[in-house]
Amino acid sequence: MKITNLIKAAFRLKNVPRLWKVAEVITIPKPGEPPHEAASYRPISLLPVMSKLFGKLPIKRLKSIIERKTLILKHQFGFRRKDSTIDQVHRITNIIENALEEKKVCSAVFLVVTQAYEKVWHEGLNYELRTILPKQHAEILESYLAERFFRIKQGDVYSERKEIKARVPQGSVLGPVLYQLYTCGLPDLEISTVADFADDCDINSKQQQREIYREITVINQI
Repeated sequence: MKITNLIKAAFRLKNVPRLWKVAEVITIPKPGEPPHEAASYRPISLLPVMSKLFGKLPIKRLKSIIERKTLILKHQFGFRRKDSTIDQVHRITNIIENALEEKKVCSAVFLVVTQAYEKVWHEGLNYELRTILPKQHAEILESYLAERFFRIKQGDVYSERKEIKARVPQGSVLGPVLYQLYTCGLPDLEISTVADFADDCDINSKQQQREIYREITVINQI
């Protein structure tokens, strides 16, 4: 009952307590990597239990708003119910098969955003949230992102707290949804087919072979 009252108070005041936003980072050694190098360890962020409980409540409300306003791009299959990597693979292979049947050339560009979640700009995300979400939801999420800290735990020893000025919270249920909302403004291409799964992107384009040759000629002349 007390926990419920605390969470309700946070929603009512649109203020997430700072203690709920301190992550403990533990490091897991990678097999076969030299132990004296920092890159040989995989950091795992552990959030407080209250933070995880709080994060589950806005999800249902956000998903209903996202579905009603169609905020997530239709070609984004990541973290969506009833969509999977297999569905996206079938979609891409179907485009390639159709191109072969039509005797066209299917060109594709595959993109991967390195450390996509770590590079989410908080100020830009807050601007996007204020633009597409109701005011009360945008304000509580802005408080959820503000004044976040982490400290590294090694055995029984803790490092000093460091402020997190970017990224969506690792290990939170809200993280993937926030990333989807952050990237929902990306343009959809009319002449090509875009296939996204989280931070992986594929752009396919069907063209006549002579059109491909003409584009290559233009590029060579530049």
